Amino acid sequence: MSEIKTYLIRAIATFNASHYPTQQKVVKYVRALNEKQAIEYLYSYLGSKNKIKRYNIKIQEIKEVPIEQANDKTVKDLAKLSKIIM
Repeated sequence: MSEIKTYLIRAIATFNASHYPTQQKVVKYVRALNEKQAIEYLYSYLGSKNKIKRYNIKIQEIKEVPIEQANDKTVKDLAKLSKIIM
């Protein structure tokens, strides 16, 4: 069984592409099994919350970081869990 890691993703996203496009930096901490899943989560997160298309998101950097370095409280709380019962 694979170990879940914490990734830091830095990207530039183009918001409101049809009328007045503005580019903003995005920094997101993600818990995932590998880099591919972490990027997929970022695409789905920004698409669902802000209606941004995948081609409007440019990934600049993705790297694995220790959980102590993450600033996101939700990510830290998820790392403390030993199991999830659904």
